Amino acid sequence: MNKVAFYTLGCKVNQYETEAMMEAFENAGYEIVEYDGYSDIYIINTCTVTNIGDRKSRQIIRRALDHNPEAFIAVVGCYSQIAPQEILEIPGVKLVVGTSERSRIVELVEEAHNMDKKVSVVGNIMEIEEFEDMAIRNYKSRSRAFIKIQEGCEQYCTYCIIPYARGRIRSRKPENIVNEVKILAENGYKEIVLTGIHVGSYGKDLGDVVLMDIINMVHEIDGIERLRMSSVDPMTFDDKFIANLPRLHKLCRHFHLSLQSGCDETLKRMNRKYTTQQYREVVSKLRNIYPDVGITTDIIVGFPGETDEEFKKTVEFVEEMSFSSMHVFKFSPRKGTPAAKFKGQVNPKVKDERSKIISEIAHKNHIKFMNNMIGKSFKVLYEEKIDDASNYYEGLTDNYIRVKAETAYDIKGEIINTRLVDIEGDIMIGYLEKI
Repeated sequence: MNKVAFYTLGCKVNQYETEAMMEAFENAGYEIVEYDGYSDIYIINTCTVTNIGDRKSRQIIRRALDHNPEAFIAVVGCYSQIAPQEILEIPGVKLVVGTSERSRIVELVEEAHNMDKKVSVVGNIMEIEEFEDMAIRNYKSRSRAFIKIQEGCEQYCTYCIIPYARGRIRSRKPENIVNEVKILAENGYKEIVLTGIHVGSYGKDLGDVVLMDIINMVHEIDGIERLRMSSVDPMTFDDKFIANLPRLHKLCRHFHLSLQSGCDETLKRMNRKYTTQQYREVVSKLRNIYPDVGITTDIIVGFPGETDEEFKKTVEFVEEMSFSSMHVFKFSPRKGTPAAKFKGQVNPKVKDERSKIISEIAHKNHIKFMNNMIGKSFKVLYEEKIDDASNYYEGLTDNYIRVKAETAYDIKGEIINTRLVDIEGDIMIGYLEKI
Protein backbone atom coordinates (compact mmCIF):
# COMPACT_ATOMS: atom_id res chain seq x y z
CA MET A 1 0.00 0.00 0.00
CA ASN A 2 1.70 3.18 -1.16
CA LYS A 3 -1.12 5.42 -2.43
CA VAL A 4 -3.46 7.27 -0.08
CA ALA A 5 -6.41 9.56 -0.84
CA PHE A 6 -8.29 11.91 1.49
CA TYR A 7 -11.77 13.39 1.59
CA THR A 8 -12.73 16.09 4.10
CA LEU A 9 -16.22 17.05 5.17
CA GLY A 10 -17.11 19.91 7.48
CA CYS A 11 -15.27 22.77 9.10
CA LYS A 12 -11.87 24.47 8.92
CA VAL A 13 -10.69 22.41 11.89
CA ASN A 14 -11.33 19.24 9.89
CA GLN A 15 -9.42 20.72 6.96
CA TYR A 16 -6.48 21.46 9.23
CA GLU A 17 -6.51 17.94 10.63
CA THR A 18 -6.65 16.43 7.14
CA GLU A 19 -3.66 18.53 6.08
CA ALA A 20 -1.75 17.24 9.11
CA MET A 21 -2.62 13.62 8.33
CA MET A 22 -1.61 14.08 4.69
CA GLU A 23 1.74 15.45 5.77
CA ALA A 24 2.23 12.49 8.12
CA PHE A 25 1.66 10.05 5.26
CA GLU A 26 3.96 12.00 2.94
CA ASN A 27 6.68 11.95 5.59
CA ALA A 28 6.23 8.17 5.80
CA GLY A 29 6.82 7.79 2.07
CA TYR A 30 3.26 7.47 0.80
CA GLU A 31 1.99 9.10 -2.39
CA ILE A 32 -1.04 11.39 -1.98
CA VAL A 33 -3.53 10.92 -4.84
CA GLU A 34 -6.96 12.31 -5.76
CA TYR A 35 -9.97 10.79 -4.01
CA ASP A 36 -11.97 10.20 -7.20
CA GLY A 37 -9.50 7.70 -8.61
CA TYR A 38 -7.59 4.56 -7.71
CA SER A 39 -5.89 4.45 -4.33
CA ASP A 40 -4.74 1.74 -1.93
CA ILE A 41 -5.98 3.68 1.11
CA TYR A 42 -8.92 6.07 1.44
CA ILE A 43 -9.25 8.25 4.52
CA ILE A 44 -12.51 10.11 5.11
CA ASN A 45 -12.52 12.89 7.71
CA THR A 46 -16.17 13.13 8.69
CA CYS A 47 -18.63 15.73 9.94
CA THR A 48 -21.61 15.07 12.19
CA VAL A 49 -23.09 18.54 12.74
CA THR A 50 -26.34 17.40 11.11
CA ASN A 51 -27.94 14.10 10.16
CA ILE A 52 -27.34 15.20 6.58
CA GLY A 53 -23.62 15.35 7.38
CA ASP A 54 -23.76 11.74 8.58
CA ARG A 55 -25.49 10.66 5.39
CA LYS A 56 -22.99 12.50 3.21
CA SER A 57 -20.15 10.84 5.11
CA ARG A 58 -21.61 7.40 4.39
CA GLN A 59 -21.98 8.25 0.71
CA ILE A 60 -18.35 9.33 0.46
CA ILE A 61 -17.20 6.16 2.24
CA ARG A 62 -19.08 3.97 -0.24
CA ARG A 63 -17.74 5.95 -3.20
CA ALA A 64 -14.20 4.75 -2.43
CA LEU A 65 -15.15 1.17 -3.25
CA ASP A 66 -16.19 2.24 -6.75
CA HIS A 67 -12.54 3.09 -7.44
CA ASN A 68 -10.96 0.14 -5.67
CA PRO A 69 -13.16 -2.66 -4.25
CA GLU A 70 -10.14 -3.99 -2.32
CA ALA A 71 -9.18 -0.63 -0.79
CA PHE A 72 -8.30 -0.07 2.85
CA ILE A 73 -10.84 2.48 4.12
CA ALA A 74 -10.24 4.45 7.31
CA VAL A 75 -12.92 6.77 8.70
CA VAL A 76 -11.96 9.47 11.20
CA GLY A 77 -13.45 12.55 12.84
CA CYS A 78 -16.69 13.63 14.49
CA TYR A 79 -19.09 11.10 12.95
CA SER A 80 -16.65 8.33 13.88
CA GLN A 81 -16.57 9.58 17.46
CA ILE A 82 -20.37 9.64 17.77
CA ALA A 83 -21.22 6.39 15.93
CA PRO A 84 -18.17 4.08 15.59
CA GLN A 85 -20.13 0.83 15.46
CA GLU A 86 -22.47 2.21 12.80
CA ILE A 87 -19.46 3.06 10.63
CA LEU A 88 -17.75 -0.30 11.21
CA GLU A 89 -20.79 -1.98 9.67
CA ILE A 90 -20.34 -0.10 6.38
CA PRO A 91 -18.81 -2.47 3.79
CA GLY A 92 -15.14 -1.80 3.14
CA VAL A 93 -14.38 0.11 6.33
CA LYS A 94 -11.33 -1.38 8.06
CA LEU A 95 -10.42 1.30 10.61
CA VAL A 96 -12.44 3.81 12.66
CA VAL A 97 -10.69 6.65 14.51
CA GLY A 98 -12.54 9.36 16.44
CA THR A 99 -11.44 12.88 17.32
CA SER A 100 -8.27 11.80 19.09
CA GLU A 101 -5.32 9.65 17.97
CA ARG A 102 -5.19 11.29 14.52
CA SER A 103 -1.52 12.11 15.10
CA ARG A 104 -0.90 8.32 14.98
CA ILE A 105 -2.90 7.80 11.80
CA VAL A 106 -0.08 6.23 9.76
CA GLU A 107 0.78 3.80 12.54
CA LEU A 108 -2.89 2.93 13.10
CA VAL A 109 -3.52 2.26 9.39
CA GLU A 110 -0.47 0.03 9.08
CA GLU A 111 -1.32 -1.90 12.26
CA ALA A 112 -4.93 -2.44 11.19
CA HIS A 113 -3.84 -3.54 7.72
CA ASN A 114 -1.48 -6.12 9.17
CA MET A 115 -4.20 -7.41 11.52
CA ASP A 116 -6.52 -7.96 8.54
CA LYS A 117 -9.68 -7.24 10.54
CA LYS A 118 -11.95 -4.32 11.34
CA VAL A 119 -10.49 -2.08 14.06
CA SER A 120 -11.96 0.75 16.15
CA VAL A 121 -9.76 2.94 18.33
CA VAL A 122 -12.56 5.27 19.43
CA GLY A 123 -12.46 5.96 23.16
CA ASN A 124 -14.32 8.21 25.59
CA ILE A 125 -13.51 11.70 24.33
CA MET A 126 -14.67 13.23 27.63
CA GLU A 127 -11.68 11.62 29.35
CA ILE A 128 -9.13 13.33 27.09
CA GLU A 129 -7.50 16.25 28.90
CA GLU A 130 -4.50 17.13 26.69
CA PHE A 131 -4.48 18.89 23.32
CA GLU A 132 -3.31 16.56 20.55
CA ASP A 133 -0.62 18.29 18.51
CA MET A 134 -0.77 17.73 14.75
CA ALA A 135 1.77 20.25 13.48
CA ILE A 136 1.96 21.22 9.80
CA ARG A 137 4.98 22.58 7.93
CA ASN A 138 3.45 23.02 4.49
CA TYR A 139 -0.11 23.55 3.32
CA LYS A 140 -1.33 22.74 -0.16
CA SER A 141 -2.14 26.44 -0.40
CA ARG A 142 0.97 28.62 -0.36
CA SER A 143 -0.62 31.81 0.94
CA ARG A 144 -2.91 31.27 3.92
CA ALA A 145 -2.30 28.74 6.68
CA PHE A 146 -4.83 27.60 9.29
CA ILE A 147 -3.45 26.91 12.76
CA LYS A 148 -5.51 24.84 15.16
CA ILE A 149 -4.98 26.28 18.62
CA GLN A 150 -7.88 24.81 20.58
CA GLU A 151 -10.04 21.69 20.81
CA GLY A 152 -13.39 20.93 22.43
CA CYS A 153 -16.43 22.93 23.49
CA GLU A 154 -18.40 23.28 26.73
CA GLN A 155 -21.14 25.64 25.53
CA TYR A 156 -23.75 22.91 24.97
CA CYS A 157 -26.02 24.79 22.58
CA THR A 158 -29.22 22.76 22.47
CA TYR A 159 -28.99 22.05 18.71
CA CYS A 160 -25.31 21.05 18.64
CA ILE A 161 -23.71 17.60 18.90
CA ILE A 162 -20.12 18.88 18.74
CA PRO A 163 -19.39 18.99 22.52
CA TYR A 164 -20.13 15.26 22.57
CA ALA A 165 -17.95 14.64 19.51
CA ARG A 166 -15.01 16.86 20.48
CA GLY A 167 -14.99 16.67 24.25
CA ARG A 168 -13.80 19.14 26.86
CA ILE A 169 -11.82 22.31 26.21
CA ARG A 170 -8.14 21.63 25.51
CA SER A 171 -5.75 24.42 24.55
CA ARG A 172 -2.55 24.02 22.59
CA LYS A 173 0.61 25.08 24.38
CA PRO A 174 1.67 28.61 23.32
CA GLU A 175 5.23 27.56 22.48
CA ASN A 176 3.94 24.88 20.08
CA ILE A 177 1.71 27.40 18.33
CA VAL A 178 4.58 29.88 17.98
CA ASN A 179 6.97 27.21 16.70
CA GLU A 180 4.53 26.08 14.01
CA VAL A 181 3.84 29.64 12.89
CA LYS A 182 7.57 30.39 12.67
CA ILE A 183 8.10 27.35 10.44
CA LEU A 184 5.19 28.36 8.22
CA ALA A 185 6.57 31.92 7.99
CA GLU A 186 9.97 30.54 6.97
CA ASN A 187 8.20 28.49 4.29
CA GLY A 188 6.61 31.60 2.79
CA TYR A 189 3.16 31.80 4.34
CA LYS A 190 1.98 35.36 4.92
CA GLU A 191 -1.43 34.95 6.52
CA ILE A 192 -2.23 32.87 9.60
CA VAL A 193 -5.81 31.94 10.54
CA LEU A 194 -6.29 30.89 14.16
CA THR A 195 -8.92 28.20 14.35
CA GLY A 196 -10.48 25.76 16.80
CA ILE A 197 -13.79 24.32 17.90
CA HIS A 198 -14.47 27.22 20.31
CA VAL A 199 -11.56 29.60 19.80
CA GLY A 200 -12.72 32.13 22.38
CA SER A 201 -12.29 29.59 25.17
CA TYR A 202 -8.56 29.26 24.48
CA GLY A 203 -6.54 29.07 27.68
CA LYS A 204 -9.35 28.29 30.11
CA ASP A 205 -7.74 24.92 30.85
CA LEU A 206 -4.22 26.36 31.06
CA GLY A 207 -4.99 29.04 33.63
CA ASP A 208 -2.27 31.55 32.79
CA VAL A 209 -2.89 32.42 29.13
CA VAL A 210 -5.82 33.70 27.05
CA LEU A 211 -6.61 34.11 23.35
CA MET A 212 -5.25 37.67 23.23
CA ASP A 213 -1.87 36.39 24.46
CA ILE A 214 -1.68 34.05 21.45
CA ILE A 215 -2.73 36.82 19.09
CA ASN A 216 0.05 39.02 20.49
CA MET A 217 2.65 36.25 20.13
CA VAL A 218 1.75 35.41 16.54
CA HIS A 219 1.51 39.11 15.69
CA GLU A 220 5.20 39.58 16.53
CA ILE A 221 6.52 36.76 14.32
CA ASP A 222 8.60 38.02 11.41
CA GLY A 223 7.26 37.10 7.98
CA ILE A 224 3.63 36.95 9.04
CA GLU A 225 1.87 39.93 7.51
CA ARG A 226 -1.76 39.12 8.25
CA LEU A 227 -3.50 37.45 11.17
CA ARG A 228 -7.11 36.34 11.13
CA MET A 229 -9.43 34.52 13.51
CA SER A 230 -11.99 31.95 12.41
CA SER A 231 -15.50 31.95 13.90
CA VAL A 232 -15.49 33.58 17.33
CA ASP A 233 -18.17 33.77 20.00
CA PRO A 234 -19.28 37.43 20.28
CA MET A 235 -18.74 37.42 24.06
CA THR A 236 -15.01 36.93 23.44
CA PHE A 237 -14.99 40.64 22.65
CA ASP A 238 -15.17 42.05 26.15
CA ASP A 239 -13.79 45.51 26.91
CA LYS A 240 -10.32 44.19 27.78
CA PHE A 241 -10.09 42.26 24.50
CA ILE A 242 -11.37 45.16 22.41
CA ALA A 243 -8.95 47.60 24.06
CA ASN A 244 -6.03 45.65 22.57
CA LEU A 245 -7.30 45.67 18.99
CA PRO A 246 -6.24 49.13 17.70
CA ARG A 247 -2.50 48.42 18.09
CA LEU A 248 -2.63 45.08 16.24
CA HIS A 249 -1.94 46.30 12.71
CA LYS A 250 -1.58 42.76 11.32
CA LEU A 251 -5.02 41.67 12.55
CA CYS A 252 -7.47 41.52 9.65
CA ARG A 253 -10.52 43.75 9.66
CA HIS A 254 -12.83 40.77 9.46
CA PHE A 255 -14.65 39.05 12.29
CA HIS A 256 -17.01 36.09 11.97
CA LEU A 257 -19.32 36.50 14.96
CA SER A 258 -21.72 33.59 15.15
CA LEU A 259 -25.26 34.89 15.80
CA GLN A 260 -27.72 32.04 14.97
CA SER A 261 -30.82 34.13 15.71
CA GLY A 262 -31.77 37.76 16.01
CA CYS A 263 -34.46 37.00 18.58
CA ASP A 264 -33.66 36.82 22.31
CA GLU A 265 -36.36 34.22 23.01
CA THR A 266 -34.94 31.93 20.33
CA LEU A 267 -31.37 32.50 21.54
CA LYS A 268 -32.42 31.44 25.03
CA ARG A 269 -33.91 28.16 23.75
CA MET A 270 -30.70 27.60 21.79
CA ASN A 271 -28.72 28.12 25.03
CA ARG A 272 -26.64 30.84 23.40
CA LYS A 273 -24.85 32.88 26.07
CA TYR A 274 -25.64 36.43 24.86
CA THR A 275 -28.52 38.73 23.95
CA THR A 276 -29.09 40.67 20.77
CA GLN A 277 -28.23 43.88 22.65
CA GLN A 278 -24.86 42.47 23.75
CA TYR A 279 -24.21 41.36 20.18
CA ARG A 280 -25.20 44.79 18.84
CA GLU A 281 -22.76 46.49 21.22
CA VAL A 282 -19.84 44.29 20.09
CA VAL A 283 -20.54 45.01 16.42
CA SER A 284 -20.81 48.74 17.15
CA LYS A 285 -17.45 48.78 18.96
CA LEU A 286 -15.72 46.91 16.14
CA ARG A 287 -17.14 49.28 13.53
CA ASN A 288 -15.95 52.25 15.58
CA ILE A 289 -12.40 50.85 15.62
CA TYR A 290 -12.14 49.62 12.04
CA PRO A 291 -13.28 51.47 8.92
CA ASP A 292 -14.73 49.08 6.30
CA VAL A 293 -14.67 46.16 8.75
CA GLY A 294 -16.25 42.95 7.47
CA ILE A 295 -18.68 41.38 9.95
CA THR A 296 -19.93 37.95 8.89
CA THR A 297 -22.20 35.52 10.70
CA ASP A 298 -24.32 32.36 10.75
CA ILE A 299 -28.11 32.22 11.01
CA ILE A 300 -30.35 29.23 11.75
CA VAL A 301 -33.98 29.58 10.63
CA GLY A 302 -36.85 27.37 11.74
CA PHE A 303 -35.51 26.53 15.19
CA PRO A 304 -38.16 24.70 17.27
CA GLY A 305 -40.71 27.15 18.62
CA GLU A 306 -39.72 29.94 16.23
CA THR A 307 -42.98 31.82 15.65
CA ASP A 308 -43.68 34.30 12.89
CA GLU A 309 -43.10 37.08 15.42
CA GLU A 310 -39.75 35.63 16.51
CA PHE A 311 -38.65 35.26 12.91
CA LYS A 312 -39.69 38.85 12.25
CA LYS A 313 -37.32 39.95 15.03
CA THR A 314 -34.48 38.04 13.34
CA VAL A 315 -35.29 39.69 10.01
CA GLU A 316 -35.24 43.15 11.60
CA PHE A 317 -32.00 42.43 13.46
CA VAL A 318 -30.01 41.13 10.47
CA GLU A 319 -31.23 44.09 8.40
CA GLU A 320 -30.05 46.43 11.15
CA MET A 321 -26.64 44.72 11.47
CA SER A 322 -26.12 44.78 7.69
CA PHE A 323 -23.62 41.91 7.71
CA SER A 324 -21.12 41.77 4.87
CA SER A 325 -21.90 38.06 4.48
CA MET A 326 -24.18 35.48 6.13
CA HIS A 327 -24.32 31.69 6.10
CA VAL A 328 -27.98 30.67 6.34
CA PHE A 329 -29.01 27.23 7.62
CA LYS A 330 -32.40 25.59 8.00
CA PHE A 331 -32.67 23.90 11.39
CA SER A 332 -32.12 20.18 11.07
CA PRO A 333 -32.89 18.05 14.15
CA ARG A 334 -29.69 16.31 15.22
CA LYS A 335 -30.29 13.02 17.01
CA GLY A 336 -28.70 13.16 20.45
CA THR A 337 -29.28 16.88 21.04
CA PRO A 338 -32.01 18.42 23.26
CA ALA A 339 -33.46 20.50 20.40
CA ALA A 340 -34.29 17.36 18.42
CA LYS A 341 -36.92 16.59 21.07
CA PHE A 342 -38.23 20.13 21.52
CA LYS A 343 -41.90 20.78 20.90
CA GLY A 344 -42.90 23.19 18.16
CA GLN A 345 -40.83 21.73 15.31
CA VAL A 346 -41.25 24.07 12.33
CA ASN A 347 -42.81 22.88 9.08
CA PRO A 348 -40.18 22.29 6.33
CA LYS A 349 -42.03 24.58 3.92
CA VAL A 350 -41.92 27.38 6.49
CA LYS A 351 -38.18 26.77 6.93
CA ASP A 352 -37.72 27.04 3.16
CA GLU A 353 -39.62 30.35 3.06
CA ARG A 354 -37.66 31.80 5.97
CA SER A 355 -34.36 30.64 4.53
CA LYS A 356 -35.19 32.35 1.26
CA ILE A 357 -36.07 35.62 3.04
CA ILE A 358 -32.84 35.70 5.07
CA SER A 359 -30.75 34.64 2.05
CA GLU A 360 -32.19 37.53 0.03
CA ILE A 361 -31.26 39.95 2.81
CA ALA A 362 -27.79 38.41 2.95
CA HIS A 363 -27.31 38.89 -0.79
CA LYS A 364 -28.59 42.47 -0.68
CA ASN A 365 -26.26 43.39 2.17
CA HIS A 366 -23.29 41.65 0.54
CA ILE A 367 -23.78 43.67 -2.64
CA LYS A 368 -24.23 46.85 -0.57
CA PHE A 369 -20.97 46.13 1.28
CA MET A 370 -19.07 45.58 -1.97
CA ASN A 371 -20.57 48.70 -3.56
CA ASN A 372 -19.23 50.74 -0.64
CA MET A 373 -15.73 49.46 -1.42
CA ILE A 374 -15.67 50.57 -5.08
CA GLY A 375 -12.88 53.09 -5.66
CA LYS A 376 -11.02 52.17 -2.48
CA SER A 377 -7.60 50.51 -2.30
CA PHE A 378 -6.92 47.36 -0.30
CA LYS A 379 -4.03 45.01 0.22
CA VAL A 380 -5.06 41.76 -1.41
CA LEU A 381 -3.40 38.41 -0.71
CA TYR A 382 -3.58 36.58 -4.03
CA GLU A 383 -4.10 32.85 -3.55
CA GLU A 384 -4.29 31.31 -7.00
CA LYS A 385 -4.66 31.79 -10.73
CA ILE A 386 -8.30 31.36 -11.70
CA ASP A 387 -7.56 29.22 -14.77
CA ASP A 388 -4.88 28.68 -17.39
CA ALA A 389 -6.95 30.36 -20.09
CA SER A 390 -6.84 33.80 -18.47
CA ASN A 391 -4.40 36.01 -16.62
CA TYR A 392 -6.72 36.58 -13.66
CA TYR A 393 -5.61 35.83 -10.11
CA GLU A 394 -7.97 35.59 -7.16
CA GLY A 395 -7.43 36.59 -3.56
CA LEU A 396 -8.82 38.17 -0.41
CA THR A 397 -8.76 41.61 1.12
CA ASP A 398 -8.18 41.78 4.85
CA ASN A 399 -11.90 42.51 5.34
CA TYR A 400 -12.79 39.33 3.48
CA ILE A 401 -13.81 40.49 0.03
CA ARG A 402 -12.92 38.08 -2.76
CA VAL A 403 -11.12 39.93 -5.56
CA LYS A 404 -9.85 39.02 -9.01
CA ALA A 405 -7.28 41.03 -10.93
CA GLU A 406 -5.58 40.61 -14.29
CA THR A 407 -1.80 40.53 -14.59
CA ALA A 408 0.87 38.95 -16.74
CA TYR A 409 2.96 38.19 -13.66
CA ASP A 410 2.73 35.26 -11.26
CA ILE A 411 1.40 36.91 -8.11
CA LYS A 412 0.34 33.81 -6.18
CA GLY A 413 1.15 34.30 -2.51
CA GLU A 414 1.81 38.04 -2.92
CA ILE A 415 0.09 40.86 -1.04
CA ILE A 416 -0.48 43.72 -3.48
CA ASN A 417 -2.23 47.09 -3.23
CA THR A 418 -5.33 46.78 -5.37
CA ARG A 419 -8.00 49.33 -6.26
CA LEU A 420 -11.48 47.81 -6.36
CA VAL A 421 -13.30 49.03 -9.46
CA ASP A 422 -16.34 46.82 -10.13
CA ILE A 423 -18.51 43.88 -9.01
CA GLU A 424 -18.96 40.63 -10.92
CA GLY A 425 -21.40 38.32 -9.13
CA ASP A 426 -19.99 37.67 -5.64
CA ILE A 427 -16.48 38.81 -6.50
CA MET A 428 -14.94 42.24 -7.04
CA ILE A 429 -12.75 43.30 -9.92
CA GLY A 430 -9.46 44.86 -8.89
CA TYR A 431 -6.77 46.92 -10.57
CA LEU A 432 -3.23 46.29 -9.38
CA GLU A 433 -1.69 49.59 -8.28
CA LYS A 434 1.85 48.28 -7.77
CA ILE A 435 3.73 45.01 -8.26
